[in-house]
Amino acid sequence: MASAPIVKATDLRNILPNDELLPLKNRSFSADLIIGGGGLGGCAAALAALRNGLWVIMTEETDWIGGQLTQQGLSCPDENPWIETIGGTRSYRDLRTAIREYYRNHYPLTTQAKSNQYLNPGNGSVSRLCHEPRVALAILMELMNPYLSSGRLILLLQHKIIAADVDGDQIRSVKAQDLKTGEERILSAPYFIDATELGDLLPLTGTEFVTGAESKKQTKELHAAEKADPGNQQAFTLCFAMDYLPGTNNIIDKPKEYTFWKNYIPQLTPPWSGKLLDLKYISPRNLKPKALGFNPAGAPADDMLNLWNYRRIIDQANFKSGFYLGGITIVNWPQNDFLLGNLVGLNGKEYKKTIERAEQLDLSLFYWLQTEVPHADGKSGWPGLRLRGDIMGTETGLAKYPYVRESRRINAVFTVLEEHVGIENRNLVTGKKEGNHAAFFYDSVGIGSYSIDLHPTSAGNNYIDIGTYPFQIPLGALLPVRMQNLIPACLNIGTTHITNGCYRLHPIEWNIGESAGMLVAYSLRNKIALHGVRASPDKLKDFQDFIRSQGIATQWPKDIVSY
Repeated sequence: MASAPIVKATDLRNILPNDELLPLKNRSFSADLIIGGGGLGGCAAALAALRNGLWVIMTEETDWIGGQLTQQGLSCPDENPWIETIGGTRSYRDLRTAIREYYRNHYPLTTQAKSNQYLNPGNGSVSRLCHEPRVALAILMELMNPYLSSGRLILLLQHKIIAADVDGDQIRSVKAQDLKTGEERILSAPYFIDATELGDLLPLTGTEFVTGAESKKQTKELHAAEKADPGNQQAFTLCFAMDYLPGTNNIIDKPKEYTFWKNYIPQLTPPWSGKLLDLKYISPRNLKPKALGFNPAGAPADDMLNLWNYRRIIDQANFKSGFYLGGITIVNWPQNDFLLGNLVGLNGKEYKKTIERAEQLDLSLFYWLQTEVPHADGKSGWPGLRLRGDIMGTETGLAKYPYVRESRRINAVFTVLEEHVGIENRNLVTGKKEGNHAAFFYDSVGIGSYSIDLHPTSAGNNYIDIGTYPFQIPLGALLPVRMQNLIPACLNIGTTHITNGCYRLHPIEWNIGESAGMLVAYSLRNKIALHGVRASPDKLKDFQDFIRSQGIATQWPKDIVSY
């Protein structure tokens, strides 16, 4: 695999890494760090490594970087209550500020909206910063552009890593395929980061990993399954964008699987509330049926949650009169969680078929909203709804890539368990009912806070929603038990099926990626192995001082939680 001519990243400093200028065939590229996957964790890892002097190559399957915020359409970030000032890294908060400034600088905001320090362009109820995927993409590319221009970063869009050259517990190189042309490139480096959404580098490199649900016997977790099941994974969601133009008729052709999805009843335990395409679902907190509302023209009756407002990314009221003909919302609802199969481990043909069925679910949900969803006044359907492909960067209005909640996870030096972060389980193992807190991790490389939020699974489990204490991110969860020069940077860290539910959110993924990129930079600078940083108390303290100096908090302030 290493026989092709090698072009070092440093040799490319005077050319732009685009399709026209990159060598087309039989070329190898080398850098300090190879990152597979350009999602939030990958971007954070790349930027952290680059600002600390490394040369980086990053691959991305789609033509957009940004993961959850962009190509997956989840541009209403799931965050903690303190995110404006704490609970995320400094660079993550800078990213959020830049998104707001982009609207102030380029959009015709009302005077009131423009002066709002905490501008929320969509005023969606789920997040303090509901915005368009393209704006997040613009900011991320703005951050990358200086490194692209200098050649310090080679960004291989629409490339997928398909093979690896491994020598024992060391990766020597990986092979990336251009998904447009089929051509292959060899990428070599002393260190590799797996920031793919499904943990694709783990099986390719022989890195030990786990999928699905562990058993109570294995983890002793209060809410773990009675029986381990690698296929018991959370549903993924293919998000889509739509707006509403009153008085218009935009009804799409009836989807080919509409009859199936209209009548589909999820087979879950505890039972679902009825049909999936309905304005009620099972409340994650108490697993009881809960009514929802949908009205793109106003609020539903009886103060129900209006799904239109839930992940709305453009609220007309924030912009000068007439600029938007209608508001825009992202659909990531219980009604388009795909429960009929997982994505992990599928071959190309199986993957394509599963995505096609998820597309049919989306289109069926959209058609149902246009034609059959009940109104409070007894009418049905909103024909003025319109799919917005331009918002998602696609022809269909559906996201470029599915929103993945569960990935392969490394067998880590340290695995985060429910007893470390979950309120009920933590109180049980400590014997404390008051004044408690999450477990203290001496090797902390970041912080996060979110409930353990598990969506229904393909194996038939209903929601699990568990309160947590504000927690830390242990370095041991980023270190594989055996592989020496590969670390994860997103959903694939050392968590369980249960604790993945609180470590998978936007600011936490960014923190994981940023810490991973800085770990590689520190290791190279100090000529120490990745695992050696954690093994040495002095080096660990020095590394923690290093990341703190660049805005990564390693513990929560005492006024929020005391360790």
